[in-house]
Parts: sequence; C-alpha cells; structure tokens
Amino acid sequence: MTKVNKILVTATNYSKLCAEAKQLLEDNGCEIIENRLGRPFTFEELKDIVHDIDGVVAGVDTWDQAVFQLAPKLKVIARFGVGVDNIDLEKAKQYGVKVTNVPGGNANAVAELAIGLILGAVRNIPALQQSARNGVWDRFVGAELKGRKIGLLGFGNIAQMVAKKLQGFEVQLSAYDKYPNADKAQELNVTLTSYEHILRESDVVSMHLPSLQETHHFMNNETFGMMKDGSYFVNTARGAVVSENALYEALKSGKLAGAAIDVYEQEPVSADNPLFQISNIVTTPHTAAETYETYHLVSLTTAQAILDVFHDKQPANLLT
Repeated sequence: MTKVNKILVTATNYSKLCAEAKQLLEDNGCEIIENRLGRPFTFEELKDIVHDIDGVVAGVDTWDQAVFQLAPKLKVIARFGVGVDNIDLEKAKQYGVKVTNVPGGNANAVAELAIGLILGAVRNIPALQQSARNGVWDRFVGAELKGRKIGLLGFGNIAQMVAKKLQGFEVQLSAYDKYPNADKAQELNVTLTSYEHILRESDVVSMHLPSLQETHHFMNNETFGMMKDGSYFVNTARGAVVSENALYEALKSGKLAGAAIDVYEQEPVSADNPLFQISNIVTTPHTAAETYETYHLVSLTTAQAILDVFHDKQPANLLT
C-alpha cells in the first residue's frame, strides 16, 4: 500500500488561492489538512494535530522545540514566504526537520503595499475616506513626496523594489544595510549610509530589516527620538523590530507626523492595541504579501520543496 504523507497547511486560504499547488501535492499522494481559522495556529491548537504530520506549509505560527518533540514524523517545513523568525532553525536541524523558504517570492507585493502605506500616511487617505463617508468635508492638507528624502532601513529584495518603484516620484533615496549591495544602490540611485543618518535626515523612514535577535526593538525611544520632527515611519517588515510603546509615544507626542504599519509585536493583533486609538497611523493586518500572484508563485514553490524532500532530493532554498 502506498504511503500517504499528511501535509498540514497553516497558511490561510489554501484551497481558494493555491488550488494548483494543492493538486500537485494530492497528485503525489499527499493528504492536505488546511487551516480553516483564518489566522495563525496557537501552540495549544498545533499540539493536538502535529503527531502524525509529515510536512508543513507554514504561515507565521511558531515552530520550536515544544512543537517538534510532539511531531516525530515531521520531515519538512516549507515556509510560505521568506521570513523564518517564527521557526527555530537550530532545533529543526536537531530534530531532522528540513526548512525551506521562498526568498523574493512576495517582494513585489510587499514593495507595492509599502509605497501604498507611504502615500496613505502622508496624504491621510484612510481618515479622509472615513470623513467623506461620514459626510464631513475634511480638506486635509497633506504633503507631496516629490523632493522628499526617503530612507530605507534594510536594502534587500523588497527595499530594492521599493527604491525602484519610487524613482518616478522624484525623491532622494538613501539606505542602510549591514551587508550593503553597492552595485544595486548605484543602479537605483540610492545613497548607502548609516542608520543614524537615515533617521536624522529622512522625511519618511521605511523599515525593511529582518527580525533577528540583534534587530529586536531596533526602533525604540532612542531611535524614534533621532528622527526628524514631523517625519513619517512605515513598517512592512516584522513587528518585533519596533517597540510599539515607543511608536505610540512618538505619534502621541507629535514627534512623528504619522506612521503606517502592516505588522505587530503580537499577531493576530488585539483590538485594544493602543496604536488603534491614535488618528495619525494607518494600520493593515499583515497583508503586504496577500496577492494572487504571490499565492500562486509561493504555493507552487513550497509544494515542490516538500515533494523534493519526500523524494530524497535537495529542495530549493534549503535552510537546514
């Protein structure tokens, strides 16, 4: 009898948006167990279902030793995206679990939303929409991007796409990265500099750093304090790189004119988050990568990675 591999998909909307990838797995003898919650699994939910799982298409749920020790059959986690800060790679290796991701798979989608959030913040678009719907003729005076200084904290695939797309706005671009790509910076007319210089000089700061131990709360009271009075902050990277308390204070005090964020320290975010009580912030629910194009590309890549592991082949983008 042919062995059936059970695949847990914790990324959401799999049947709806990833039908081709799902069919690929099923055609190769896999049984798909989908996340029907519309949000990441908690540990309490995972612990009851991972005992006989062979592979995972992972969203942003936490995969650590507590989970691995309950999943003796688990061979592979294919991260549905690029960031793997929710997966303990060292423990995965110890438990013999291969981990893959899809670098660049959602870069264009995230870059487009980052620019949308920048425009939404500086022109106060969400609040103006609500104002108009309420019958209030609020003629808010916003700022133009033309001639402004925009600083990118991080200069990987997403930040590079943001820089490319901003060329037509006639802005001055600068970027900080621990391992800067000088050739790409020159190609995109981006000045590489220190993060201190970006914070002090930029009218808009866009966050693109990965979530690592060294970048935890990179933006805090001190670093927000370095920013120009009346500037804007945008985060489409990871919630952990920003202290929400510090961001709240910077917005509440008027240090920042506004902010726009797609990610949070705790996700799913709670409705009583203090940031939701402030009028000069645009918020979206970690939706930057949510496009049909991203789902198609990333789902097929992750499905193939899982099948490669099952067939004793080295998958693309192997991390452990």
